[in-house]
Amino acid sequence: MKSTIIICIAFLALAGCANTAYGLKQDGVQSSHALDDATHRVLSAGAKR
Repeated sequence: MKSTIIICIAFLALAGCANTAYGLKQDGVQSSHALDDATHRVLSAGAKR
């Protein structure tokens, strides 16, 4: 009984870590896209002058 509870708690902890890692990856991807867009806008504005 105790081992089943420990396994369930370990599984929930690992699932939480995986979810956090996935969220951090998504944040990194979105930040990278935003930075690329901003850089493109700045360079385009400078080229039009």
